[in-house]
Amino acid sequence: MPPIKIAPSLLSCDFANIAREVERVEAAGADLLHVDVMDGHFVPNLTIGPPVVAWIKKYATRPLDCHLMMTDPAQYIDAFADAGADIITIHVEATSPVKPTLERIRKRGLRCGVVLNPGTPIEAAEPFLAEIDMLLVMSVWPGFGGQSFIPGVLDKIKRARELAPQLDIEIDGGINDATARDAVDAGANVLVAGSYVFKARDLADPIKKLRAVR
Repeated sequence: MPPIKIAPSLLSCDFANIAREVERVEAAGADLLHVDVMDGHFVPNLTIGPPVVAWIKKYATRPLDCHLMMTDPAQYIDAFADAGADIITIHVEATSPVKPTLERIRKRGLRCGVVLNPGTPIEAAEPFLAEIDMLLVMSVWPGFGGQSFIPGVLDKIKRARELAPQLDIEIDGGINDATARDAVDAGANVLVAGSYVFKARDLADPIKKLRAVR
């Protein structure tokens, strides 16, 4: 299985001091910076858009892992690529055709991936597993931070790991040292954690605990 990577979610950081937060979490050992993009339509919340991603990019040295929770992500690929995204993941439940959207991401020289909501079966992602760099499995329903982990998604991760032994499999939602262990045991290797990391006094402590679950 690929090595464990920790991707703190900036959704939980102090947005009034985002440059400082990026520097703090990178110094604490983050491998990726997870950027939750919500359009207020696909999910009932609005968050980061391309201008904010561009500002984050000015301070970040780790790759920006942009998770597009958008109804029609295809029309924004160029905007996020221009802003500095390194990885773009799109939902199979969105209205944009998946394969052409992935091809568009690739043409911009970025890594690409697909996302599955908790209720979406692994079969929805199977046609794309050979074409993507990352599969993101949501372990909460997307839209808001601070939700509880849904253990039913673990079987989906196990099946994905059987189908794609070398693929980065990311899990997002309710991740802490206990749920991360279950996720890694199932086959996940990229751990997104928001409040668990940013609520800590020393950000390095939760990141070390997550990295040690294997």
